[in-house]
Amino acid sequence: MRDNTGKSTEELLGERKPAHLMQLLAAISVTFGALSYGTGLGYASPAGPMLKDNSTNETLVITDDQNNWFSSTVNVGALVGGLLGGVCINMMGRKWTMVVSVFPFLASWALIGFAQNFAMLISGRVVMGLTAGVTCIAVPTYIGEISSPDIRGTLSTFFQLMVVVGIEYGYVFGAIMNTWRGLAGICAIPAVIYLVLLLFVKESPPYLLSKGKDKEAREALQFFRGRDYNVEAELQVMQQLQEARGENTSFRDLMAPYILKPLFICLSVMMFQQLSGINAVLFNLNTIFEVSGSDISDDVSAIIVGAVQVVATIVAGGLMDKAGRKLLLIISAAAMVISLVALDVFFYEKAQDEAWAVSTLGWLPLTSLIIFISAFSIGYGPIPWVMMGELFSLNVREAASSLATMVNWTLSFIITLVFEPLQTAIGEFGTYWLFAGFCTINLIFCVLVVPETKGKTQQEITAYFGGPVTTNMSTTKEVSTVYSVTIQNESQRGDTKVPPVP
Repeated sequence: MRDNTGKSTEELLGERKPAHLMQLLAAISVTFGALSYGTGLGYASPAGPMLKDNSTNETLVITDDQNNWFSSTVNVGALVGGLLGGVCINMMGRKWTMVVSVFPFLASWALIGFAQNFAMLISGRVVMGLTAGVTCIAVPTYIGEISSPDIRGTLSTFFQLMVVVGIEYGYVFGAIMNTWRGLAGICAIPAVIYLVLLLFVKESPPYLLSKGKDKEAREALQFFRGRDYNVEAELQVMQQLQEARGENTSFRDLMAPYILKPLFICLSVMMFQQLSGINAVLFNLNTIFEVSGSDISDDVSAIIVGAVQVVATIVAGGLMDKAGRKLLLIISAAAMVISLVALDVFFYEKAQDEAWAVSTLGWLPLTSLIIFISAFSIGYGPIPWVMMGELFSLNVREAASSLATMVNWTLSFIITLVFEPLQTAIGEFGTYWLFAGFCTINLIFCVLVVPETKGKTQQEITAYFGGPVTTNMSTTKEVSTVYSVTIQNESQRGDTKVPPVP
C-alpha cells in the first residue's frame, strides 16, 4: 500500500515519530487492572496461614483441605472469565469491559473481607477469578491496540510486570496486616484506583474502526499519537489488518496438519508452564517457608521471592527480542530443574534429620525458590503467551488461543488443588521431584521440538509448518512487519492471554 508519493505504509510510518506520553499514561492506567489481579494471586499466600490459625478470636477458621480450595478456585473463575472477556470486549468495547469488570473485583474482596462462612470465601475467590480472566483479555488487547509500533513491545511488558508487582503488594501487606479481613480491604485499593484512572482513557482506535466509527477512531488515534503526527497511514494499516482477519475458524478446522503442529507445540508449552508447579508455589509461599523451618521469617522470605520476580520480569522484557524465545525457554526450564532438585535435597534431608537440615541447609529453600521464580519469569512465564500469538495465523488464532487458555487455567486449578494432598501422599521432596521431572521433560521438548519464532513474520511461520502462503497485501510481510507485535500479542486478546500469571 503506497500513498501519492509512492512510499509504502511501512516507509511512511518509519518516517513519522509519534508522541509517546499519552500512550504511556494510558498503558499505566489500564495495567492497574493487572496489579489488581496480582494482588488476588498474592493474597492467598499470607491469608492462608491466617485463615487456618486457631489461636485468634476469629470465628471463621478453615482446614488445610479448605485452604486448598480457597487457593485454587480462582482458576475456575478465570477459566470462565477468559471466555467471557473475549465476548465482552467485542460487544462492549475494550474500555467499558475494563470499567464494568472493576465492580465484580470489588464485590469479590467484599465477599472475602466480610465472609461469615467458607462458602462466602469460595464465592469471593471464584468471582475474583472471573474478573481476572476478563482482565487478562481486555488489558493486553487495549495496550496492543493503542500503542505505536516503536514502543508496543515495551508497553506490552507492563501487564506482566504489574501482575508481579501486585503479587508482591499482597506479600508485603500480608506481612504488615494481622488479619486476613484487613488484608482483603488493603488489597481492594488498587481496584478503586483502577476504576478512577479508567474514566480518563479513550477507547482503542481498532475497536472503533471495527464498529464503523471512523471519525472517532481517527480522533482517538490522534490523541494517542500527538497533534503533530499524521495518522492517516496508520489508520489505513489498521483497516487492512481488520480485513486480514477474515472469518474466524472453528475448532474443527484446527485439525489441518499445518495448524495441528503449532497447536500441539502451543498446548504443550502451556501444559509444561503449569506442570512446573509455579502457581502452587506462589499461592503457598508462606506455608512452604513455614514447613522448611528456615530462620528467616515466612513473610520476609515471601517478600524477597516476590521482589526477585519483579526484577526478573523487567529483565525478561529486555531479553525477549534479543535472546529469542527458544533459547530463553531452554534456559528457563534448565534452571527450574536445578532449583527444584536443590529444594528436593533440602526436604529429603529434613525428613532424615530435621535439626541438621535446618541448621546446615536452612538457606537452601529461599535460594532455590529465588532461582526457580527468576527462571520462570524470564522464560516460561511470558513466552508461552507470546508464542501463542506468533504460531497461528489470524483466522485461526481465536479458536486455538481459546483452547490453549482453557488448558492453562484448568491445569493451574488442578495443580494448585492437589499440591498439599500430594505433599501428604508422597512427601515434600517427592512433590518437588515430580515437578522437577516435568521440567526435565519440558527441557528436552524445548530443545527438540519448539521452533524459534523471533523476528519471523506470520507468513514465514505459516510456511515453516507447511501452511499456504498468500500474496494478499493485508497478510504480506509489509503489514506483518509494521504490526508484528500487535499480531504476537493477540494471544491475550478477545479476538484470540496472562496472567502471570504469573
